[in-house]
Amino acid sequence: MRHLPTGRPKSLPRIQAEVWPRESAKERDTRLERQAAVKKMFLRCWDSYKRFAWSHDELTPLTGSHHNPFGGWGATLVDSLDTLLIMGLNDEFAVAARAAAKIDFSKTTLGRVNVFETTIRYLGGFLAAYDLSGDQNMLRKAREVGDMLYVAFDTPNRMPIARWDPEAAVKLSPQQAPERTLVAEIGSLCMEFTRLSLITGDPKWFDATERIREALEDQQESTLMPGIWPISVDAKHLDFTQDYTFSLGAMADSVFEYLPKMTALLGGLVPCYETMYKSAMNVALKHMLFRPMTPDNADIRMSGILHMDEENGEIVHTLETSGQHLVCFAGGMFTVGGKLFKDAEHLIAGQKLTEGCIWAYNATKSGIMPETFTMAACRDADDCTWSEQEWQRGVLKEAGQNQADLFKAEDIITEEALPPGFTRVGDSRYILRPEAIESVFILYRATARKDLLDTAWQMFEAIEEHTSTAMGNAAIADVMLRDGTTAKLDSMESFWLGETLKYFYLIFSEPSLISLDEYVFNTEAHPFRRLLR
Repeated sequence: MRHLPTGRPKSLPRIQAEVWPRESAKERDTRLERQAAVKKMFLRCWDSYKRFAWSHDELTPLTGSHHNPFGGWGATLVDSLDTLLIMGLNDEFAVAARAAAKIDFSKTTLGRVNVFETTIRYLGGFLAAYDLSGDQNMLRKAREVGDMLYVAFDTPNRMPIARWDPEAAVKLSPQQAPERTLVAEIGSLCMEFTRLSLITGDPKWFDATERIREALEDQQESTLMPGIWPISVDAKHLDFTQDYTFSLGAMADSVFEYLPKMTALLGGLVPCYETMYKSAMNVALKHMLFRPMTPDNADIRMSGILHMDEENGEIVHTLETSGQHLVCFAGGMFTVGGKLFKDAEHLIAGQKLTEGCIWAYNATKSGIMPETFTMAACRDADDCTWSEQEWQRGVLKEAGQNQADLFKAEDIITEEALPPGFTRVGDSRYILRPEAIESVFILYRATARKDLLDTAWQMFEAIEEHTSTAMGNAAIADVMLRDGTTAKLDSMESFWLGETLKYFYLIFSEPSLISLDEYVFNTEAHPFRRLLR
């Protein structure tokens, strides 16, 4: 059994800005008006959830019904518990907490349970609700979920089953970790499991994820791109080195996000998290971040996807110069890491990545960033001047067309409504994601930059304009507005109330509300109390 670290937590550097500019009465009134608008939007969605989808996972905001993709255990209910507390909706929290305490995790609408999603939403939601309220029922439910998830680790090598069959486990069927699983799904359980162990004093959950951390650390320098893990790993044979694709985005994101956050959560008592973070991010800084060519020559960064290939017996790498709304979390990650570890290069990267996502929001007709897209990378990140023809050639390359046919590029740009700089939009949806405002919020708390408040409000207004429905907010099909409008989708994921609106609310709050020097957010935006000196 790996025991919890002991000793006095270290005095880590502050994450939040130490000096905040003086706020005029007018500025305060504006900030509070904006905060009230966010709360009003939350309450409209929450009231509809109570009316049409209570105790179910998600509200369908167009038809006024419900959807159960996360076990049917009330994902929106649990994801929203800490948001209710943060917004001062204590009576609503009391009602929600009583309902959440009655959730029966022995029954599920799914044949297989996604261990990662259950951990970040349910276990994380109950732990944060307990940390903010002290409600013992929330801790009891956290332990109940933790005990259930612990059984997914009952395999010969103690690696968890990412898509776990609880009914088979009840029948004592043999369990084995999968040969192919996403690195994020096994490497991003440590914050929730560790916090549960810290609160209860029972080290079994810490032990479970510490074994994964040890395997990640042991193999970190043995991958095809030493220092960073690929998006797919073999948990059955405990081999994290064979896949050829590397990314900070989908399928890998939170395994990197949790490295500096675990340092904060444990008060620096497990120093290898810092070492692992620095090794991985050194690779990312060198090989995965790129400066896109933009009409305003903006000094911004995006994070692409690194592909390894074999040519003439040697491994070579190429960077797919893509962008993802999901990878917008990276700006906040670099900012937190830069602050905690006093690394100026990481702070600059955090700022430029966050401003890259802001740029992408501002570039579209809707004012909202698409789910996925590509851009042409600057050949020299320090000297990059906009070239219309270079952009057009990039558009043709992405379309698989002759790069000399620039007239064809103009047709593609018009047909796809591509803003200058974008070479392709692979997925034009906005599914109410939080990652961009998450990094804007973290950068604001870390720097006290007033301009970020106006940035956040502009993002909020664009989202409100295009996603609002009579019953809540809906994902939209096309942020590019190819035909001048966008179709709404009958989907409102639980992270809309659990993450996106929480971050919008917090950026317009006093900096002391959920201070980043006292709390650390899991990847579902659930704040856990840090170990402090």
